[in-house]
Amino acid sequence: MSRASLDKDPHEVAAMFDDVADGYDRANSFMTFGFDRRWRTTTARVLDAKRGEKVLDLAAGTGVSTVEYARNGAWCLAADFSVGMLKAGKHRGVPMVAADALKLPFADESFDAVTISLALRNFVDTKAALTEIARVVKPGGRLVICEVSTPTFPPIRFLHRKFILRLLTWVGSRTSTNPEAYSYLAESMLAWPDQRTLGEIIASAGWTEVEWLNLTFGVVAIHRAKKPA
Repeated sequence: MSRASLDKDPHEVAAMFDDVADGYDRANSFMTFGFDRRWRTTTARVLDAKRGEKVLDLAAGTGVSTVEYARNGAWCLAADFSVGMLKAGKHRGVPMVAADALKLPFADESFDAVTISLALRNFVDTKAALTEIARVVKPGGRLVICEVSTPTFPPIRFLHRKFILRLLTWVGSRTSTNPEAYSYLAESMLAWPDQRTLGEIIASAGWTEVEWLNLTFGVVAIHRAKKPA
């Protein structure tokens, strides 16, 4: 299989993740030096899912984030375009469904919240996906996105772009059955917009009260927004 291009053909991206599904969580933790666990914990706090709420964890992969978000008793559904990723996480015991972010198989206003962790940049059309997500969220409901971003401190930004991403690609080549997939992931980080630009995209898709929180010097940022009541 060829590596998915930054044109993000949905079937290529899904096939790429199918191919790396079995070792993805392990490789992800290894490449982020364990920071992925801290980012999930902080994302869960920002999401603040409560008992009785319905939460859609979109592009959930193997569901490791879904388990985290359900700890307080909310009903959390893991959805992903990659069936291979869902199969790799079936042991987690959370409800799962295969779904395309651009054509979600849910009725209008089905969820209290939707969250996406380190996957929004893999969608073929970011604004269209955010608009479709708004359709399935109840008025006043919330959106929480944890995604790679742009370090705010110039020296960290320089190191991140020149060395860290190369290191991630190297690590991926040593821990994955599909090294080229991790080259794609590193390239997609470089091509992704900064915090403010992503915030503007979220707002243009109809969300309000958009704000963000930088984590790890801005290497990752959590964006939060609400659907107009």
